[in-house]
Amino acid sequence: MPNASARPKRSGRRSHRRPREDQARNQLVSSSLESAQQCLFNQDYGPAFVHYLLVLNLAPQFKEFAKESFRFTLFKWAEELNSAGRIQDLFSCYEQALELFPADEVILNSVGEQLFRMGFRDEAAGHFFKALKLKPDYVEARENFYHVANWLVERWHFLMLNDHGRNRKYQQAIQKAVRGGCTTVLDIGTGTGILGMCAKKAGAAEVYACELSKTMYELACEVVAANGLGGAIKILHKKSFEMEVPKDIPQRVSLVVTETVDAGLFGEGIVESLIHAWHHLLLPPPRKAETASGDPSATGRVIPAGATVYAMAVECLEIRRHNKLCVSEVGGLSMAAAEQLRSPVSCCDEPDGFMEPYTTERLSALPGGYVALTEPVTVLRIDFNNVEELEGLSSRPVQRLSVPVVREGELDALAVWFQLHLDQESSLSTGPHEDTCWEQAIYPEHASKGFLLKSGDDLLVDVSCQEAYLHLHSVAVERDGRHVRLDAAADPRDPEAELCSALASLQTRPDVCVVECSEMALLNNGRYHRSFAAAISELVSRLKAEPPTPGEPADPLYVLDVSEGFSLLCLLAAAQGGVRAYSSVEKRKQQEVLERLARANGVPDGSLEFWLNRGEDEQGALQRPSREKLWSAILLDCVETCGLVRQKLMEKASLARCLLERGGRIFPQKMVVLGTLVESDTLLMESAVQGRDATLGFNIAPFINQFTVPVHVFLDFSTLTCRHLSEPTELFVLNLMDTNANYNEREVQVLTTSAGRITAVPFWYDIYLDDETTVSTLAPDSHWKQAAVVLQRPLEVAAGERMRLAVKIRNSSISIEVRKDA
Repeated sequence: MPNASARPKRSGRRSHRRPREDQARNQLVSSSLESAQQCLFNQDYGPAFVHYLLVLNLAPQFKEFAKESFRFTLFKWAEELNSAGRIQDLFSCYEQALELFPADEVILNSVGEQLFRMGFRDEAAGHFFKALKLKPDYVEARENFYHVANWLVERWHFLMLNDHGRNRKYQQAIQKAVRGGCTTVLDIGTGTGILGMCAKKAGAAEVYACELSKTMYELACEVVAANGLGGAIKILHKKSFEMEVPKDIPQRVSLVVTETVDAGLFGEGIVESLIHAWHHLLLPPPRKAETASGDPSATGRVIPAGATVYAMAVECLEIRRHNKLCVSEVGGLSMAAAEQLRSPVSCCDEPDGFMEPYTTERLSALPGGYVALTEPVTVLRIDFNNVEELEGLSSRPVQRLSVPVVREGELDALAVWFQLHLDQESSLSTGPHEDTCWEQAIYPEHASKGFLLKSGDDLLVDVSCQEAYLHLHSVAVERDGRHVRLDAAADPRDPEAELCSALASLQTRPDVCVVECSEMALLNNGRYHRSFAAAISELVSRLKAEPPTPGEPADPLYVLDVSEGFSLLCLLAAAQGGVRAYSSVEKRKQQEVLERLARANGVPDGSLEFWLNRGEDEQGALQRPSREKLWSAILLDCVETCGLVRQKLMEKASLARCLLERGGRIFPQKMVVLGTLVESDTLLMESAVQGRDATLGFNIAPFINQFTVPVHVFLDFSTLTCRHLSEPTELFVLNLMDTNANYNEREVQVLTTSAGRITAVPFWYDIYLDDETTVSTLAPDSHWKQAAVVLQRPLEVAAGERMRLAVKIRNSSISIEVRKDA
């Protein structure tokens, strides 16, 4: 039995070989682990990361032991790669890390932060969401998810799903089309999948859907599967422009349903997507010669079938102050040299500032309201079932409309809305007087000087469709048989105005400087700038009054303005004399405006500098003005326009305090957070899908409500439909000058003044520049909006009940819990 005896010997040789392999591997793991730790000690993070990868791939049993060190190394190495611009290498490292730790919520959250920083919001949301599923109480991931959820699942999704009238009309139109023979359906921009599910429920044989947003695509897949239609509706994660037959769908469909329209109708690309659909995805439309007895399944159609667009001229101070400079001086500075300042939506022909030719507002909710200066007029009709009409839209000649003026007032904007014709019998209106989830498109008047329209005038408006947008432009007025351009510098009653206007139109247009709408509103806020000018003047006077060091000349005072965006505060400081003010404004055109204003207002040469121009390595960080000097004042921008505390505010304040000279000050020195209890169905509707009943019989709410964010931003508290259930109360204090006065959480008692349901706690800020001077973000002329914490479950209260509010601020994020006093 020689062969039998041979087997154990071969087996024996192998058994001797394995320990040697294990020993070599163990030695490699041990030496690599030591090398990783030594590199980490030397802050050599790249090699440390490579050594950790080797160790954890060869010896997975060390994962738990080395996890914290590996995370630290990864994050430090990622910072270096990011600073060096090695973005591909950065994400390669994260991919390798996730292969080792696919269920590590900290790494997932960090990947999400990197993605969000680079603008990949969809992908970032996915990583934050995975981190939260792994650890629901992970605070950093939850805050990040809330932040990104506002971008990805915009609040209008909730409003639309809560708009029962809109939902029923779409459902009825789809039912009628499907039962009339349109049995193959494509839902373009499916969102939650509701329109595709309506088609399937109506009896469609085949239903397809596409969605560009990865977040909404995944949400639609969840919703459709939860409603038992996972195998009945094919959802594709791509643009409809990219779809092909038979690659994506087996054959052309007989019905396209879509709601890819914005407040300006064309802004979400409905025209381009329908042109592509008619050429590549839809059956041809019925020919006029065909009789009603023809087979509907052999032809194509679209829901909505078309739209009619309306416009009217309005006077509105709120629109005006956000879109053009309305003041001649700011904080004592003449603004005559800043005439070229424009908001982005009033510079639609300027590539540098172009965003869209319109902004959006809910006219019925604008602070101060509006005045209609004309009756609504039809500016456009479009048939979505006529591909030739769709293709010819952008090449239509400019149409000039004559719109009768019925009421005197200053022309501030054209307000635009539309009627969406779902079919021949049913339509939806987005008009300002409708109970609708829609806002209206606003085309601000960009003439630098206000133009007074009079009853009996005819306003001339040019209408065109270019670059996939509807463009409206008020150009002139017909008055008493005369043609007066709106940009006429002289009084329109003066006959010479026509000549002045004609000459102006021949001149080269001045180089404009674009500022955001919120920045324009800030420039128009006289009280804000007067308050800052007074507070800065008081500080400068006090510091100048202090005796200089004997034998040394008096040095200038150094002031740093690190406000976000365009700010005149540095110029207010420089105008004090004996001050060197540094601005953090980055855009060159905006710097040029500040320089012109400085010269025009007699600010001494060298008194204004731009901090970010001083060197590439500084990157706008808070630093000393020079090696020997400290700052006399640092101006911090503490509140975002949306109503939230700026991220890392307290960290910036802590660093700023270390850079102040003796007697120096941070502006503002503290902020008081104020709030009140309210009952508001509006906030509930904008925050989550409401009610226990399924939407059109479909279970959607539990899925989209995962994206509910507790803090509602960009709130106009002055026009919010609500019932006040308490007096305003001090909720929290953030002291930027005294770190010892701060805390992380506070409990506040509030007495209810009326019975009702507490649904939200709106909050705002009193900003203390010094002990005497305050600015409120709730002021009527404020450029800030407010915010509100919306309760997950409304709380029934009676008048006179005592409530306890647990208020916390973490990483500049405010949370509020409301409960009854036991």
